[in-house]
Amino acid sequence: MNFIFLPVIILYPIGTYLICVLLKNQYIRNNMIQELKESKETVEHADRLVKLSKAIGKKLKLSDDNIFELELATTLHDNSRIRKGRVIYMRYIDLRSDTVTQPTKSMREAMYIAEVGDDVYQDDPTVNELEALAAKMLGKGAALFVPSGTMSNQLALMCFTNRGEEIIVSADCHIFAHEVGAAAVLSGANLRQLSFEKGIYDAKMIEKAIRPDDIHEPRTALICMENALANGNVFSIEIMEEVYALAHKNGIAVHLDGARVFNAATALNVDVKELTKNCDTVSCCLSKGLCAPVGSVLAGDTKVIAKARKYRKMLGGGMRQSGILAAAGIISLKDMTKRLKEDHDNAKYMAKKLIELEGIEVDLDSVCINMVFFKLNRPEELLDSLPEKMLENGIKINGCELGEFRFVTSNDVSRDDIDYAISTFSKFIV
Repeated sequence: MNFIFLPVIILYPIGTYLICVLLKNQYIRNNMIQELKESKETVEHADRLVKLSKAIGKKLKLSDDNIFELELATTLHDNSRIRKGRVIYMRYIDLRSDTVTQPTKSMREAMYIAEVGDDVYQDDPTVNELEALAAKMLGKGAALFVPSGTMSNQLALMCFTNRGEEIIVSADCHIFAHEVGAAAVLSGANLRQLSFEKGIYDAKMIEKAIRPDDIHEPRTALICMENALANGNVFSIEIMEEVYALAHKNGIAVHLDGARVFNAATALNVDVKELTKNCDTVSCCLSKGLCAPVGSVLAGDTKVIAKARKYRKMLGGGMRQSGILAAAGIISLKDMTKRLKEDHDNAKYMAKKLIELEGIEVDLDSVCINMVFFKLNRPEELLDSLPEKMLENGIKINGCELGEFRFVTSNDVSRDDIDYAISTFSKFIV
């Protein structure tokens, strides 16, 4: 008879122990989940996030310190993704560019409910609203929503030039350096590059580069300015006025690559129209610091924009129910333009933190917008290793290019993120 109770006697303490372990783990796990839900700080500050993720990873046996798989029905953060009732949270501090910005919650909501039509027929009401808003804010007669800043710039070049004509540009500008030679392919135009000191335009140099009326030389058809500059600098309205007056005196149109024109206006503390009145067309990117997921606008007079619309179709940029994208762009212009000073202030804060580190050179006077360029006096092998080391610690950076690093602030980068990033960076450069 006693043998009948032997399994019970053996299994009872084992079962009790297992139940206690499960209850204990569940209690720890629930406390951690509750901490994540209640404390916004835990999903905003990378150092706290790493500590929590290690603890949760250990208790829940997760393989990646930067991934939380929690059985929750609610989203803990805008960057979280819900899959089958589970939140998969993966967050990095991304200093590579302001093109990496995530659409805000209000953008996602606006995209979801956006009223749409067919934009090729020009009956998408949300796109029409965006274009009217952009034209008004930029001080032009009309605007055109396009997929990218490169397309926006190239449409302007196509509108103002004929094959064989010449465009005066800065040797460092985006149109020359980063648009895959598109001017030669799409417009058949030559880019005459001028090397300006720190990229800041010089009307006297431009005047000397304008071609005379000579049968042997191409006609100068267009002058392209860029403000803010690709190197993070901003130049004055007076310089823009000088270049614009020179161009019109010679019957030459002016296009402004204003990918970050609202950053430039913020840095100069002026309304953006004070800059854009000194050009015939302006391209403005919505998907950089303004946080939209896709798109740019090209603004100019109604005739030029009508021509650009035709060329957009030729290049395959005639989108259909694109109001879903335009809805985010409207919020970019209405709301996100007002907060750019925060990014600029954070960039200056970052620059001052960097300059405290041994071997780093930063030109503080050139930190005008949300970009910090700096040189680091270290062996090439160490410089090449930094992006991977930073990534292992939850921070994304680009490698050293032409002897410089570039860190960029944005809506997704807080002061605490900067503190954590620079503290981590300092450990790898000693």
